[in-house]
Amino acid sequence: MGLFLLYNIFMETRLKEKLKTLPAAPGVYFHKNNLGEIIYVGKAAVLKNRVRQYFQNSPKDPKTTALVEEIYDTDWIVVDTEMDALFLESEMIKRYMPKWNILLRDDKTVSYVRINMDAEVPYITFTRTPADDKATYVGPFYGKTSIEKALRILRRIFPYYDKPYTGKKTLNTDLGLTPGIEIGKCEPKDYKRNLKKLIRYLEGDREKLLKDLEKTMFEAAKNEEYELAAEAKHQLEGLNELRKKIVFSDKEFADISNDQALKQLQQLLNLAEPPRRIEGYDISHQSGTNTVASMIVFINGVSARDKYRKFKIRSSKSDDLKSLEETLTRRLKHDEWEMPNLIILDGGINQVKTIAKLTDTPVIGRNKSGDHTRNAGVKIVYLENGEAVEKELSSGSHIAKLIARVDEEAHRFAITYHSLLKRKNLFK
Repeated sequence: MGLFLLYNIFMETRLKEKLKTLPAAPGVYFHKNNLGEIIYVGKAAVLKNRVRQYFQNSPKDPKTTALVEEIYDTDWIVVDTEMDALFLESEMIKRYMPKWNILLRDDKTVSYVRINMDAEVPYITFTRTPADDKATYVGPFYGKTSIEKALRILRRIFPYYDKPYTGKKTLNTDLGLTPGIEIGKCEPKDYKRNLKKLIRYLEGDREKLLKDLEKTMFEAAKNEEYELAAEAKHQLEGLNELRKKIVFSDKEFADISNDQALKQLQQLLNLAEPPRRIEGYDISHQSGTNTVASMIVFINGVSARDKYRKFKIRSSKSDDLKSLEETLTRRLKHDEWEMPNLIILDGGINQVKTIAKLTDTPVIGRNKSGDHTRNAGVKIVYLENGEAVEKELSSGSHIAKLIARVDEEAHRFAITYHSLLKRKNLFK
């Protein structure tokens, strides 16, 4: 019997034993191939039942059969509820871009939450395909039923309209599921303010949202703005109650010791251990106006949106290099923020050398001539013993996917802040 066959038998036996330990709890699971690469990410209300289905002798479509033939190992993260699993699955698919999620994807099961914030009275809908119409799209979420269920729960904390506003009272008005503009309970500006909070929750900025609500509640009460204080108190209590059922914590983050991208970064940069905290930076402006910088944070390879920060540039408005230098100088003064283990910049060797003078933290520049899309080539530059090293990464590699994800998120966050300032200045 050949060594390869013996190895296969050993792995099959090992996997069968591992599957016996699956918990009867909600979570996200990761199917891996014989190279340890994550090839599929899924969520489950009951991990024990869902994951075992892949390995049962029940009829499967050809694509699923092909997926199962590639599975050598399976890992999972246990969470507290299906909603918890929904948000985690979405983040992990964005992070790893597993090939079988793409091959098996049915566009009917992929949903974005669409909110037309430019409308006088916005309403929320779901769509499979985001349009270039200036609406806010949050997602993608995998499984329309799951995100619809999540929004039904959140609607009791942040009431919203799910159809174009007509000004007429409906059953949802009586149930408290609309903000009540139609009965004079709320003004459109107050409704939009609360929609922004809902968007923050859906995008993952949950911890900071809770702190901001608590601050608003106390400040409003101190200023005798009792209606605003009561609103913040209701939302804070609702989200805290939800937290008892939905715990967003470090269990969202995959085991760092099993993350191939972090291992590869450790080897590439000769680090003592995989980089736990990665910070990404990008500059955004329009002909030198409304210049801003974004700082996004990934912990153990997963975005931690409550730790994101934004900077309004005070120095040179049209010099990206000086703007980046100002941003990192200001950031590094914040000792109360955990220091990064790795910094990823939008730029080339000049940006890397400039920032490397400010910190001992390893710095990588991604040079892509302004193309921040997922399909852009991943060319990186970094310093090795003081000398510039340029490397082109395979777009399908773990390290390339992580760097592209960090860069994409830094760019998105910078553009969002720039657009906000631009709109504010239009009305000055």
